[in-house]
Parts: sequence; structure tokens; C-alpha cells
Amino acid sequence: ILLSLDGRFLYVTQPAIGRVTVIAARTGQTFCTTNLPGHPTLLALGTDTITLYAADNAGNISAIDSTTCKVRETFETHDGVYGLAVVGVTNGNTLSDQLWVAGTDALLLFNGKGQQLASVPIAGGPQSLCIPVGLTAYVTTRQGTVVAVDLNTLRVSPPLLTGGKFGTMDYDAITLEVYVPDLEAKQIDVLSPFTIGTVLPPQEPERVIRLSGSPQSIAISSDGQFAFVALSGGQIAMLDLPARHTIKTITVGGTPHFIIIGLYPPPGNIVPLQAASPVNIILIVLFSALAVGALLLVLWLVWKQHKKA
Repeated sequence: ILLSLDGRFLYVTQPAIGRVTVIAARTGQTFCTTNLPGHPTLLALGTDTITLYAADNAGNISAIDSTTCKVRETFETHDGVYGLAVVGVTNGNTLSDQLWVAGTDALLLFNGKGQQLASVPIAGGPQSLCIPVGLTAYVTTRQGTVVAVDLNTLRVSPPLLTGGKFGTMDYDAITLEVYVPDLEAKQIDVLSPFTIGTVLPPQEPERVIRLSGSPQSIAISSDGQFAFVALSGGQIAMLDLPARHTIKTITVGGTPHFIIIGLYPPPGNIVPLQAASPVNIILIVLFSALAVGALLLVLWLVWKQHKKA
């Protein structure tokens, strides 16, 4: 599942019937659907926020127009797909998508048309991907490690974490710290921001967050204030990140494996404000200056009149 950036739509894979469905988040009604080859299980949103990429473990990737559910492109990776992420790359004034695919033994890079650009071997086999704003991608492996990959040079770091079984990661957009669920240790491993070529931090993780259950997945709010962790045993832990403590544990039942965070308040409850263009800003400043000037003039005239009296 994936939520649109404006919180209006929920994108859902239905592997058993080979379908991707777009749902209106406010009403729960189906907006549109599309049938795809194979059994789609992974989703990633393009840099234009409209193109939706869907992949299955057999190696099929489709580019879908999320506003109509029309399939634009379908191509094969000729490998398994265990993780999927999109990075925006610029060429002059043009921004385009670069797909990062966790294959069986390597990270595979494709453009939005399905042309393979590179292959980066990853010891232990890549699994989930997390790519914060910056120059570094973080990769968990099926062998139980976490490594970093430079987006430009494609250099792979030594293992940052070892000996674990790691779930779906997320990052704090304010601090750029990466939060890694450690299923066996029942904790979240927090990685400090890292750029390959610089000195490695003295110790990773920089800290850990102990939990009451095994964390399967984590999602962090865009302001870096809160995190929600899906725990085995049918619970969700809500964390206060700046204060570094658990606010509450919510029982939801079942066995949650994945979690996402939407906008709050929801977009339907927000009164839209007109964007402040440079002209608007200049006018606001100008009118403010005139108001202040008029007030000073009135005060000066009152003072002058008072002095005469």
C-alpha cells in the first residue's frame, strides 16, 4: 500500500488477482483499477507524483498513470524484485525518474522507460530500500546486514549493521537519521546520516529504541515528531522522536506487517491558502510599509498639534 503525497488517494496492490487499485482515501471508494502481469506486490511513486510504479517478485515492473490507471510502460528486470524505490535525477532543466530495484544479488538501476543503467552487487542479497534526501541509499540484506550505497558513484559501504533480521525502514526528514526495525532484538536501530567517502561514525547504531514486541515496519511523520511502529502481536507503538519515548501502544489486532502515515489534519479539513508568489510578498511588504508610514505620520501630527497647544 502507498499513500499519495497529498493524502487523497491510497494505492493498493492485489497480488492474488494481478491488480492495482486506486482508492479515494476520504470515502474508501474505488477510483480506478488496472490489471497487470504477474502478482504485483511493490509500489513506488514517481517524482512527478503522478506516475506509479508497480512491481512483482518475478521481475515485472509497470509504470501507471495514477490519475487514470492507464499503463504507460511495462518491462522486465529479468531478475527477482525484493525492493523498489525512485530517485529523481536532473539533466539540465529536466527531472526524470531513476528506479532502484533490489534484485536477487544486486541493486539494478533503470530509467523510467525500463532501460537498465547499472547493476551494483550487494553481498547477502538486497531486500528493502530507504533513500532519504541526499546522496545515500540504505539497503537491508537477506543475510542480515544493512549497507549504504552512494547514489552517484554506486560505491557500497562496509556493513553498518550486522547479525539482525531487519524490516521496512524509514527516515526522519529533519535529521536524516534512518530508523531500522530489528525484528529479533525487538528494537529500532537508529543510524546517523552517512555519506560514503567520509569517516564512518564511531558506532552504528547511534542509539536504539527498545520495544515491547518485534517491529515489522516503521513510518515517520514528515515533521520528524512522531513515529508509528507495526509490532507483532497486533499492536502499534506511537513514539515521540524528539523526547525519545513511547507515547502509547495501540491494539489493532491481527498481524500488522506494514504501516504508513497520512497528513494530519486530512487535506479535506484544511482551508486552502493562496500561495504567496514573489509579487504577493512584495505587495504585502509594500502595504505593511505604507500602513506603518501612515501610522507614524498620524502620531507626528498629533504630537505637533499637542506641542502647539
